[in-house]
Amino acid sequence: MQKITRAGEPMDVAGTLPAPGDAAPLMTLTNTDLEDVTLDTYSGKRKVLNIIPSVDTPTCAVSTRRFNELASQLDNTVVLVVSADLPFAAKRFCGAEGLDNVETLSTFRHREFQEAWGVALANSAMEGLCARAVVVLDADNRVLHSELVSELKNEPNYDAALASLKR
Repeated sequence: MQKITRAGEPMDVAGTLPAPGDAAPLMTLTNTDLEDVTLDTYSGKRKVLNIIPSVDTPTCAVSTRRFNELASQLDNTVVLVVSADLPFAAKRFCGAEGLDNVETLSTFRHREFQEAWGVALANSAMEGLCARAVVVLDADNRVLHSELVSELKNEPNYDAALASLKR
């Protein structure tokens, strides 16, 4: 098990985050129209997966806003905000915030994503939610960058994620 902290308290994370150079694991997630999507849905595009516990927490809200802002500057790239939130909640959040450069996806029907992508919070009160992580994929679904944020309350390294798209 991987380890992170939440307010300094250790937490277990099941699975292994894909590493740069790896082929992205398969995924099926649910969009705000309650449709299942896969990586093939975004064929030919680069993908930034901003994986978060819930848009209803301050740090998750900040990272979703920040990636929405950054997404407008990225060519041929889609920013996917992945959480265990219900699609209705994610859609409400983005609508209220005026965020239209990110697409929210839910693990609520496809929890297998969490372990396959190495972000499954385990053995804690937050079990069932995703750890905070960023995974950047090229158009062929090869991992360019991955970061499992070591302290759940911290934001990801936006600069490192975006730099991987410029190589």
